[in-house]
Amino acid sequence: MPKNPRQKKALLANFERRSSELPAVPSITGIDFTPYQEFAKNRLGFEFKNPSLLVTALTHRSYVNEHKKSTKTHNERLEFLGDAVLEMATTEFLFNNFEQPEGILTSWRSALVRTESIAAAGANLNYQSLIRMSRGEKQGSEAAKLHIVANAFEALIGAIYLDQGYDIAKTFIDTHILNQIDDILENGSWRDPKSHLQEISQRVDNETPDYRVLSEEGPDHDKMFVVGVFVRGQEIGRGDGSSKQIAQQNAARQALLTYRQKNPKLQKLNTSATMRGKPS
Repeated sequence: MPKNPRQKKALLANFERRSSELPAVPSITGIDFTPYQEFAKNRLGFEFKNPSLLVTALTHRSYVNEHKKSTKTHNERLEFLGDAVLEMATTEFLFNNFEQPEGILTSWRSALVRTESIAAAGANLNYQSLIRMSRGEKQGSEAAKLHIVANAFEALIGAIYLDQGYDIAKTFIDTHILNQIDDILENGSWRDPKSHLQEISQRVDNETPDYRVLSEEGPDHDKMFVVGVFVRGQEIGRGDGSSKQIAQQNAARQALLTYRQKNPKLQKLNTSATMRGKPS
């Protein structure tokens, strides 16, 4: 902490609270909201009271960097908010519907809200053409675009929460994310994929998986890694991610699918999970 009083004051000034008279998300001008509202009406079932929230949710940081004079706000703050709403709704759903202990419920929640699940939900909503991003990002890798779509989905949850309230945001999450719970429990994808793969590979091939970084791309602050997982010298899965750990986990998930396809007799994981109110 600076000792000089002026330096202290200057530092604290950077953390002043926003005036309650100012909107949490600035209004956007000079844009045609029509395609955004049509998307909301057709895919979400309502129009936004404040369409600036929807446009901001679908604005990537790179677009602001490329249009500094006309655009001031990107979707990362809404993503921060949406991530918290998503976690709350998912936690509430699991707590109210299952009797499993905390550790298992945490693993199920992680499986439901991982990047791949969120990106798939975003792709199903088909809002990619509405995302405002730089020309460079439009030409980026599929893995980078997947993360942009996933981040926009969380920002969209934040926008819905601010515009329509928690109940509507919760219904949106239930429709597009929580409906995957049965598949996740059936295929065992909630388990730590690397540990699960090691169990399977040692059981089937008496070998331990070997993870290798196949490529890296992007600047240091926004790197994308591609990792392959090998058993007996053969690549059986490949995954990407913003860190080597995430890429390894995604490669392990792909490898588990490979094992299931080649070994139909491999037992699916029995979770012994039954939703409250459902017959077992």
